[in-house]
Amino acid sequence: MIIKRDQYLTQLIEGRHNGLIKIITGLRRCGKSFLLAKIFKNYLLDNGIEEDHIIHIPLDDIQYEALLEPHALLDYVALRTKGKGMYYLLLDEVQMVENFVGVLNSFLHRDNIDVYATGSNSKFLSKDVVTEFRGRSDEIHMYPLSFAEFYSAVGGDVNNAWIDYYTYGGLPQIVTLNTPKKKMDYLSNLMQTVFIADVTERHRIKNRPELEELLNTVASAIGSPTNPTKLAKTFKSLKNITISNKTISKYLEYLNDAFIIEKAIRYNIKGKKYINTLAKYYFTDLGLRNAELSFRQLEQTHIMENVIFNELLVRGYRVDVGVVEVRETNKIGQKVRKQLEIDFVANDGFNRYYIQSAFAMNSDEKKAQETASFRNIDDSFRKVIIVRDRIQAYVDVNGYLNISLFDFLLNPNCLHNI
Repeated sequence: MIIKRDQYLTQLIEGRHNGLIKIITGLRRCGKSFLLAKIFKNYLLDNGIEEDHIIHIPLDDIQYEALLEPHALLDYVALRTKGKGMYYLLLDEVQMVENFVGVLNSFLHRDNIDVYATGSNSKFLSKDVVTEFRGRSDEIHMYPLSFAEFYSAVGGDVNNAWIDYYTYGGLPQIVTLNTPKKKMDYLSNLMQTVFIADVTERHRIKNRPELEELLNTVASAIGSPTNPTKLAKTFKSLKNITISNKTISKYLEYLNDAFIIEKAIRYNIKGKKYINTLAKYYFTDLGLRNAELSFRQLEQTHIMENVIFNELLVRGYRVDVGVVEVRETNKIGQKVRKQLEIDFVANDGFNRYYIQSAFAMNSDEKKAQETASFRNIDDSFRKVIIVRDRIQAYVDVNGYLNISLFDFLLNPNCLHNI
């Protein structure tokens, strides 16, 4: 089965012949190798590129083991690219090559080679790409399947697809597994033997149980404002475990670098500044999050919020958590300062959207609660309420766009076309 990943294919196509190394990064097992070796290669063949001008080298394949030595790889590619015309070099799992940075940079000196590479595990993360290649690379960051991509593969009743998606996530392999047990076993095994092992190896973490305890705590409280100090107190009071703020801060950074979690910083909308005291953390793939919790906490309210956050990232938005400070009078007549929260502030160039995730809007009181922060923002950017219920999208008397979750997930233009 080939699941279309059109937005990533488009980025690869737009990067052709730009003189840069096209590097596909992202969470392990999210489909990077398939994108390069199948989808992009098929595109090249369909558009008239001769097969002998496409050099695909899966460096994790034992038959290419000799090419893990830098000069052997350089010589092999030189031998294969002696003809006329442009050659397309597709290097899969390039981090396995010794001094892969030097090798990739060497290819930039060849005018007849257009270079594409994937990398994963603890040696090849997004931060490394920025540091090592310094403007000589074009990064295509890939995510697990969006709900629209997932639904295009599984079809059927959209509600059933939603249950599968929020339970088992969007790693492409999940679509091929046909029983809940197989899906759970696959995700649990990945979490333990690949993702946590990668972070532990890369950063030489000696106390792996500490890292796992932190990951479990973050998974249990996705979308809740927190910080290292707050987490340290939680460990001490609830689990009688002492972990320093500094250690927790490092662990969170490691998990973020490995694309396991994403951090959303709080932004003061009226003050136009970031607030670093608290942040929210979401999981890049909910299947991995649920596997970490042994599939015991499948509360849709927070899961829906996580899915919306991921979808905004997939669409290229920069996403923050919004905070609006207001002054209210309390019961005894005192003026008090209060912070109202907006789930997401999504920015794309000069466009901005304020978004609330509301699982249910079944009363006037609930609607007033969800829109209180909107009423205290005096700019003209669009304000959006995403609800789980199937509703016809509409703009209410206050100018707020009300839209169903499925319309949002399945229509990439919904925020500005209604």
